[in-house]
Amino acid sequence: MASQKMIVKDVIKKADILLEVVDARFPDDTRNSEIERELKRIKKPFIIVLNKCDLVSKEKLEKAKSRMAKTAPAVFVSSKQRFGTTMLRHKILEVADIQGRNITVGCIGYPNTGKSSVINGVAGRGKASTSAISGHTKGVQIVNAGSRIVFLDTPGVFPLDEHDEYIQGLLGVKDSTHLKDPIGVAMKIIERMVEDNKEILESFYKVKITDENSYDILEMIGTQCNFLKKKGAIDETRAAIRIINDWQKGALLEEEL
Repeated sequence: MASQKMIVKDVIKKADILLEVVDARFPDDTRNSEIERELKRIKKPFIIVLNKCDLVSKEKLEKAKSRMAKTAPAVFVSSKQRFGTTMLRHKILEVADIQGRNITVGCIGYPNTGKSSVINGVAGRGKASTSAISGHTKGVQIVNAGSRIVFLDTPGVFPLDEHDEYIQGLLGVKDSTHLKDPIGVAMKIIERMVEDNKEILESFYKVKITDENSYDILEMIGTQCNFLKKKGAIDETRAAIRIINDWQKGALLEEEL
C-alpha cells in the first residue's frame, strides 16, 4: 500500500490533469474521496470518468453525472463499446487548457475499473497493457495518445480503510474463487438488483420476486438452476458463485441494453 501511495503521489505531482476512473455501476463506491480532496487542495484539475456505462441505464448515469458535476467534470465511457472516448479526449484538452506543449494526464482508480482500457480507448489503439486480472498494472506506464496527450498509467489504489470484502466482490476486485463469504456477497448483489433492476433479475433467472429477502431469493435461484445437494437440499454456495460470476461479467444487465 505504501508503494502504491508513493506512485500515485508522484503521478499527481507530474500530471497536468488527472482522470479518476470509476465503475459506472457503483460511481460513489469507486470514488476515492481522499485523493479528490488532495487534488482540490493543490488545485489540480481532474475529470471523473464513469467507465462501463454500457452496463447502466441512461437514467442512472444521468443521476450519477449530476452528483459528480458538483465535484468535477464527468464523462461517460464504455471501453467495451468504444463509446465516449472522443468526448473524453476533447474534455481533457478543454479542462487542462495548456498551449504549446504536450498535456500529461495521470490515470488513477480502483482495480478493475478499467483504467488501461480507457487509455487505450482515447489512444485509439492498444498502447497500455490490459488484463482482466485485478492489479495487472504493476508500475507506471507512459502512453502517447497523440494530439498532445500523454498518459501516465498507474496501479489501482484503495482508500486506507478499504477492507470490505462485499464491496470488493461487487466491484470485481475479488472473483468468486477468492471470496471468503460468497453467499454474503451474492446476497448483496441480489439486494442491489432488487433495488435497481428487479425485473432483469427475475427475467434472467426465471423467478418471481415479491417480498422475499435476499437469502430466500438466493434459494429460489438455486432451485431454478437445479443446484442441489444430496437429499434435495439447495446448494447455496454454488448458487452464490453463479450469481457472482454473472454479475462480475456484466451478464445480469445485458437484457437492459
